[in-house]
Amino acid sequence: MADLPDKGTAFIDWYLAVVEEAGLTDKRYGVKGMNIWTPYGFLARRHLDAVLVREIEATGSQPVEFPTLIPETEFAKEKEHIKGFDEQVFWVTKGGSSTLDVPLVLRPTSETAIYPVFALWVRSHRDLPLNLYQIVNVFRYETKTTRPFLRVREIHFFEEHTCQVDEAHATERLRSNLGAFRQMAAALALPYVAVRRPDWDKFPGAHSSVAFDIPVGGGRTLQIGSIHHYRDNFAGPYGIRYEAADGSQKLVHQTTFGLSERLLGAVVAVHGDAKGAVFPTSIAPYEVVIVPIPSAEAGDAPLAAARELAERLRRAGRRVRLDDGDERPGAKYYRWELRGAPLRLEVGRREAEGRVATAVDRLGHRDRIPFDALENDVARRLAEFDRSLAARARAAFEEAFVLVARLSELAGSTRVGVLSWCGSEECGHKVEAAVEGALLGTPEEGLPIPVGEPGPCVGCGSTAGVRWALAGRPL
Repeated sequence: MADLPDKGTAFIDWYLAVVEEAGLTDKRYGVKGMNIWTPYGFLARRHLDAVLVREIEATGSQPVEFPTLIPETEFAKEKEHIKGFDEQVFWVTKGGSSTLDVPLVLRPTSETAIYPVFALWVRSHRDLPLNLYQIVNVFRYETKTTRPFLRVREIHFFEEHTCQVDEAHATERLRSNLGAFRQMAAALALPYVAVRRPDWDKFPGAHSSVAFDIPVGGGRTLQIGSIHHYRDNFAGPYGIRYEAADGSQKLVHQTTFGLSERLLGAVVAVHGDAKGAVFPTSIAPYEVVIVPIPSAEAGDAPLAAARELAERLRRAGRRVRLDDGDERPGAKYYRWELRGAPLRLEVGRREAEGRVATAVDRLGHRDRIPFDALENDVARRLAEFDRSLAARARAAFEEAFVLVARLSELAGSTRVGVLSWCGSEECGHKVEAAVEGALLGTPEEGLPIPVGEPGPCVGCGSTAGVRWALAGRPL
């Protein structure tokens, strides 16, 4: 089996090779950017969805599912929104052989599908807050180079849409979403920065946007989610009003929270290494892979012992794969390391006789697990693996940022810049030109590295209204 490209010097080649070799997706479909979810990738996605659902429902959000097609008449009501997505829309103009009276849009996101119905559901202040989420596919005509999970035309998408009584309650909902994402990211061992986007880069139709960014090497960043505060920008066009306690009619204030399969790509990008993918226990298709090691002297003993371990772990609620195929053990080890399984149990003649399995986690830590302590020791080893994975990711995350005091320090930088910015669009664009990328925005929940107070703006030298900002090259 061929070696993978070097992650540090050829990140994109490495990433594409890992996704393909690990069998996470198959891009050989007849429509560019619409990829096949293979069994292994589908299982990872299923477990990822479970993490998202668990954390968002803990905040009181409830599930819904809206149709895929949006009438042009509804899509056109929010002019700023349609302008923002105009180049990314797929249109349905015929039904059978008949031209449709009203063209339909394959949803690029669901504001314009959901909000006409919110106008029917929300009548009184007693109907609020309304916090609903769905996990659906959205469609965007991506014209750039497509990459599995990161840039595709059919996107597996999590989106929460809410209605609140006023701006203060909408802001509080954003804070709740920030907390929910903190829990989601912790389950994935993904360090990130929450960044308030500059006005020229916020979501179309939003009053403000906060994005979650991770560094992926070479000064590049990947946006893995976002939260938007709409105020009443959508409520007005869609007539989402409620009767307040004093009898007056008021527009709701709205928020959205969006995540996608990019989270799965981020797990590969952040945790993967020279051997392939590395999955945290929370979303690993299989938490434990058991490999029996046959030999003439051992007979059927290793396989029988491996089956016993697999059955016990399944009863304990673990996701287990018994790899009892006829390949050599070394080939199996290579495959499951490439596919990122957190823990491998090896059972040969000596293990079967001594009733002690050899345990090797994906980071290379080796241990011995007695059969009579199997369930507890596997739980312990997986927890230790997750802690080690999180620590490794955190160390790389902090190393990916650098404090800069001048625009010249951004040119050719292989790290994400932390800099002082006065807040003006003019200076923001100067930063973007210097970094050949983007001024990502201002940190919403603290900086990724320890720094003191901001100094003069790197664009104009002003000390008025200066704040910390981040600059990188979005992937």
